[in-house]
Amino acid sequence: MALTLPELDRIANLARLELQPVERDRLLNQLNGFFGIVETMRAVDTTGIEPLAHPVAVMHDIVLRLRDDVVSETNQREANQQTAPAVERGLFLVPKVIE
Repeated sequence: MALTLPELDRIANLARLELQPVERDRLLNQLNGFFGIVETMRAVDTTGIEPLAHPVAVMHDIVLRLRDDVVSETNQREANQQTAPAVERGLFLVPKVIE
């Protein structure tokens, strides 16, 4: 998948970026280079290959040192919400940020 200049301009507009012509050309080349790498990786046949949990697992078996998922603190919602500017039915109220 190759990105075109009109597509890049649309993305820049959506991101509210103003790109100079030199920046546009350089960014277009970088993004298309990245997309080329992704297409090369997608072309590799990975049928029958088990996903790795850790990259070192290729060299030797690895045991992840995970702790037990247990509750270590009590629910302190009321205490935490005492300093909040606005709370309703146990939820923090915040100003609307999306128009």
